[in-house]
Amino acid sequence: MVSRTKLLEIDTAARAIERSLGSAAVGPAILNDSHMRQRGHTGRVHVVSRAALPTRFGPFTVLGIQGRRLSEEAVAILHGDVTEDSVPLVRIHSQCLTGDVFASERCDCRAQLEFSLRKIIKEPAGIVLYLPQEGRGIGLINKLKAYQLQDEGLDTVEANRRLGFAADSRDYDFAAAALKALRVRSVRLLSNNPDKIKQLERSGIRVVKRVPCRPPTSHHSRAYLQTKRRKMGHLR
Repeated sequence: MVSRTKLLEIDTAARAIERSLGSAAVGPAILNDSHMRQRGHTGRVHVVSRAALPTRFGPFTVLGIQGRRLSEEAVAILHGDVTEDSVPLVRIHSQCLTGDVFASERCDCRAQLEFSLRKIIKEPAGIVLYLPQEGRGIGLINKLKAYQLQDEGLDTVEANRRLGFAADSRDYDFAAAALKALRVRSVRLLSNNPDKIKQLERSGIRVVKRVPCRPPTSHHSRAYLQTKRRKMGHLR
């Protein structure tokens, strides 16, 4: 059986070969799409796949985006004509298995994701950038440990700190690079998180307008949302 370490070494080597070969390593589907070749590459980030994504909210296009490191991956869900001159409505959404998949009401993640898709499908151009930053960057199992601590009386910030993490460990540098790979430099951002805005702007993405992301939520998430506003400065 091949060890996990060996698999990581193989994957890293494959990525290095792909980068050295440039667009020729991306694959036939992209090589046959001149528009994708034009839009899909920057120095450190490239688009590796593109497909139609019909949803109950409407038709989207889904892109796979990768960077140099194994942790640098994102899914971009596009609607409309995203061009260098457009200012798309953008939601940068961190993965939440319990919310997005299992419909947990401990948080507002799924509600925000669906709210964003409904808003974006009505726009001339929009993007949901879906990032694998589970649990505000601490990972799925640590998030579940934090849930247990919350059941014992801690709030979401206290639980993260008890586990040795910051209140929010997320980094949006790769998100900014992914947007640049799509030739996006200015956005209207669907977010209540002022730190997300600051990080994007530090990384060269201009946030011309913040659009509040406030879907209806359950009473189960009320304390969680209050804590984010009170201790993390989230906006209404």
